[in-house]
Amino acid sequence: MKRILHCISSLLIACMGLLASSASSAEIRIGVVLSLTGPGASVGLPEQNAVTLWPAEMVGHKVVVTVVNDASDPSAAARSVSRLVNEDKVDVIVGSSLTPTSLAMVPVAAQLHIPMISLAGGGAIVEPMDERRRWAFRLGVPERFSTDLIAEDVKRHKGSTIAIMALASAYGDGYLKSMETSAASRGVKVVGVERFNVTDQSVTAQIAKLMLLNPDAIFVGAAGTSGTLPQIELTSRRYAGRVYQTSGVANGDFLRVAGKSAEGMFITVLPLMVAEQLKEGDPLRMPSQEFVRAYETLHGAGTRSGFGASAFDSYRLIENAARMTLRKVQPGTEAFRVALRDALEQTRDVPTTTLNFAFSEANHTGLDQRSQVLAVVKGGKWRLAN
Repeated sequence: MKRILHCISSLLIACMGLLASSASSAEIRIGVVLSLTGPGASVGLPEQNAVTLWPAEMVGHKVVVTVVNDASDPSAAARSVSRLVNEDKVDVIVGSSLTPTSLAMVPVAAQLHIPMISLAGGGAIVEPMDERRRWAFRLGVPERFSTDLIAEDVKRHKGSTIAIMALASAYGDGYLKSMETSAASRGVKVVGVERFNVTDQSVTAQIAKLMLLNPDAIFVGAAGTSGTLPQIELTSRRYAGRVYQTSGVANGDFLRVAGKSAEGMFITVLPLMVAEQLKEGDPLRMPSQEFVRAYETLHGAGTRSGFGASAFDSYRLIENAARMTLRKVQPGTEAFRVALRDALEQTRDVPTTTLNFAFSEANHTGLDQRSQVLAVVKGGKWRLAN
């Protein structure tokens, strides 16, 4: 009898060991939706490069990553969410690269109860908070951090007027409204607004109209290489005022396409774009330089990208949330997705290449003004302006 009980006990212990082993080896599946072709490719490709830097294991679990190209198309981005959840059984989604594609994903993510971490900057992705947006988190820098910095610089240099050239998209809408607010609060008058599309071949007419207004500065709200069109046109027309753009164009492709026309252009960027120029003691100096070294070792000198940094940081945020979630539930279920969303919302002071992120029930952005610095293009490179 004792021998039988001993055998049963041994069998139970063995089974428990197998169950524990199975639980600990359950895969964490991450779906990644990026704009790898189309107008957003200059944003999506650096993000894809950063995904290759992700560790293969998270909190003792193997990580399975599925990358989908939405081709910069909102409809394709929305369909990707359904595919990743229903076919690939992912636990969380990172993406998309652009504001319009991310906006298309939000209602689908909410319907399927899966948290998504957008890499885009549009405020409408997470604001105003509601039942749908509670499933979305954003790593892109809020528009107001860029426009506040620009409006303050215009005022500092005795400027009183500014004109705006913005994309005719949700992304452009966000920057247009934000710049109007930032300028008004600092006594800078918006004297003209023009719009353009990412597919436009020329912006001659719009720039001509703005220059007739003789503004002290011109702000361009663009993303990727679309910002080169107005930049080239302004330079060819010898515009003498200050030209400002945002981190949406802060990549090597923009500098390559814009060429010498970018010289002297001001731009708000993530600190890592000027990592070596940050002051000693700056808390962002070390993590920024570490990311730059890792990224450029793999992809080449001068290839650093704020877009890539956001994609890299998304892994750290998921890892932090998974560490809390795995105490209660295992991956591969809706319960895990729900718990992961709740854990992301409780993120506090997680160090990243950008800043220490802190989300809350009302704030799914988690960044502050320190996430942006003003730079200027000198000799074809980003240089800290202040």
